[in-house]
Amino acid sequence: MHNGRASEKTGRAGIGYDSHRWSSGRRLVLGGVNIPHPQGLSGHSDADALVHAICDAVLGAVGAGDIGTHFPDTDPAFRDISSLVLLARVGEIAAAEGYRVVNVDATVIIEQPKLRPYVAGMIRNIAEAMGLAPEAVSVKAKTNEGMGFVGSGEGIAVLAVALVTPLPGNIRNKGENDTAS
Repeated sequence: MHNGRASEKTGRAGIGYDSHRWSSGRRLVLGGVNIPHPQGLSGHSDADALVHAICDAVLGAVGAGDIGTHFPDTDPAFRDISSLVLLARVGEIAAAEGYRVVNVDATVIIEQPKLRPYVAGMIRNIAEAMGLAPEAVSVKAKTNEGMGFVGSGEGIAVLAVALVTPLPGNIRNKGENDTAS
């Protein structure tokens, strides 16, 4: 009998999104890379919108809520913390839920600065924090062609997708909900 969980035997996908306003007096950190720019991003942690979107994608894929549930911006323990630390913890949450991350794909939507010189470092940092091969991480950057809050220079946005598969022995995927009738 079909238990509605067949897709979990092969994989699950999650989508993440984050956006942050530009802020004076902060450094710009994306994918754990410090990027020279007159402004950084506003936020409680290091405001790494790229890593935050990936966190949400992974958490969504394993059905474990979102980044704010696990790392609330009201908790002083997360003040100015490196988002790569949070990403490593998200990997641990995924494993505790019985899944491993297969790959992540993210798009940073930003007018300036151009990110191409920094993408390889972002990929390296994200892969290391998640215990993935760099080939399993994709980071792209696009402009918004001057449109919307990104185009007007108010902030940036990031979209991310993560694919997870069950860890060997994951009882959630053994058909425990199957019933013979």
